[in-house]
Amino acid sequence: MTKMMFPYHICLFSEHFLVAVPVAVVAAVGGFLVSQYLNRRSCKKGQVNTCINKDSPKVVHSFDMEDIATKAVYCRCWKSKKFPYCDGSHTKHNEETGDNVGPLIIKKKDA
Repeated sequence: MTKMMFPYHICLFSEHFLVAVPVAVVAAVGGFLVSQYLNRRSCKKGQVNTCINKDSPKVVHSFDMEDIATKAVYCRCWKSKKFPYCDGSHTKHNEETGDNVGPLIIKKKDA
């Protein structure tokens, strides 16, 4: 009786194997395609500037030194509501992300 069951188990195993291999291949290819799609989407999320002058190909601000009274504090985290001036938004950004960005401070030398 044992000899009769053994060929049946091999046949059953090979049928499962013939089904399992294509399923595994489809799952692997599907997983790869999903990961590629998600990686492409996450690149957009990695942008530093998420909301300031997005219609412009390049955000540039310039200031004359004569226009600066004694000190000017400029944003470098792109989160400020008063951009290009710093409003302290980098503090929250640093707490949330573990980053260490701070403002650019320009002072006139004391004469």
